[in-house]
Amino acid sequence: MIGCKKKSIGLIFGGNSNEHEVSISSAKTVYQAFNSEINKERFIVRSFYINKYGDWLDSDSSEKILIDESENNKTKKQEIVNREKINFLDGIEFQNVDVWFPLLHGFNGEDGSIHGLLRFTNKPLVGCGIIGSAIGMDKIFMKTIFSNFKLPQVNYLFFQNEDLNDKVVKNKIINEILKKLNFPIFVKPSNSGSSLGISKIINESDLLPALEKAREIDPRIIIEEGLEVREIECGIMGNSTLLTSEIGEVKYESDWYDYDSKYNSNNKIIIPAQIDSKITKEIKEIAIQSCRALNIFGFARVDFFLEKSSNKIFLNEINTIPGFTKNSMFPMLWKASGLNIEQLVAKLVDVSLDL
Repeated sequence: MIGCKKKSIGLIFGGNSNEHEVSISSAKTVYQAFNSEINKERFIVRSFYINKYGDWLDSDSSEKILIDESENNKTKKQEIVNREKINFLDGIEFQNVDVWFPLLHGFNGEDGSIHGLLRFTNKPLVGCGIIGSAIGMDKIFMKTIFSNFKLPQVNYLFFQNEDLNDKVVKNKIINEILKKLNFPIFVKPSNSGSSLGISKIINESDLLPALEKAREIDPRIIIEEGLEVREIECGIMGNSTLLTSEIGEVKYESDWYDYDSKYNSNNKIIIPAQIDSKITKEIKEIAIQSCRALNIFGFARVDFFLEKSSNKIFLNEINTIPGFTKNSMFPMLWKASGLNIEQLVAKLVDVSLDL
């Protein structure tokens, strides 16, 4: 790469979603990887932090957050009298970015919003497009498409924009759940990530509080039948050709894989997962099929359930911007597949450029 111009990577992180802190942690890992000795020869990073109010900070201020020189939590809403007259991107030097690397988990990022905005810059980005991101974030749409492609899933129901304060509506929803699903069940907001807003319940008395908890995040709710399963995950990467990583398994101490399990506890990560080679092959095939079904490319993590009693495979969901934190499975999967974090971020840029 001697003599070649360095690629400027626009790293976008933070955001006004409920996964703000996770996004910062992911961005710190990626920032450090791009600034490693091997990658400094190819890349220069321009960082763009979006605070919890949706305000964009310039590259210098954003970089201080990534190197722990600034407290992002103290960033306050800008006091602008004529706010409607101010372009929220004023001061953001789009023209100095060659490739965008959005790491906005959750709302306004993983749901395709940031992809749509960045399309207007006419610059490539790391990750999948608008459609795949939006569908991958929405559990109802995602599962409906999986069903149409006859991909294996646990039994589920969904409800959209129902008034839980209406006694007739509430009773109708609860009765349908009790009739069609067996306990334990999981109640989830259709749009959320990192297991936020999700409840595992084992009896009818806990059903309404769980529905209300999910509805606080999204008025569209999905309910899934719970099984005794192993949590299996697979990374994908590529465009016209999708590559799969080694298969990994997460073993956790909590009752289920909730937010604290994902980020705050010492889980046991097993890569490669100790499963039959035939099952491994099938999981990889389903991972590619599911991404193709949703038009997901670039990179993603596909999550599965493997039923303990039967070894049946159930497709759970696809994460279109998986975490890059020190506890995140996605970089671990690719490290086990031969790409350390420095190689991984560089490879993802190459994929975005079709190199």
